[in-house]
Amino acid sequence: MEVVITNENFEALRNGSQPLVVDFWAEWCGPCRMISPVLAQLAEEYDGRIVVGKCNVEECEDIAAEFGIRNIPTLLFFRDGQLVDKFVGAANKTKLQEKFEANL
Repeated sequence: MEVVITNENFEALRNGSQPLVVDFWAEWCGPCRMISPVLAQLAEEYDGRIVVGKCNVEECEDIAAEFGIRNIPTLLFFRDGQLVDKFVGAANKTKLQEKFEANL
């Protein structure tokens, strides 16, 4: 299941017991809309092992600025509160699944 990242819950999710994948996106972003269903599928498949969060860059400007998000979609991978990987741009399910597996 995907969760909505907000300024209020980001730190708790980032420091949670499971790895966190944050999808930085915006409503007007075509590539973001393209990978959204794939991320929703992966969120279901990895439920209980990885938390998938959606962070709207227009609603959470501070979080986006903290991590220097300049292009979307951008996926950030966190483990034990630390940023461990980054992926920028759209990709197919196979490529995104490889990133999920590498960051378990």
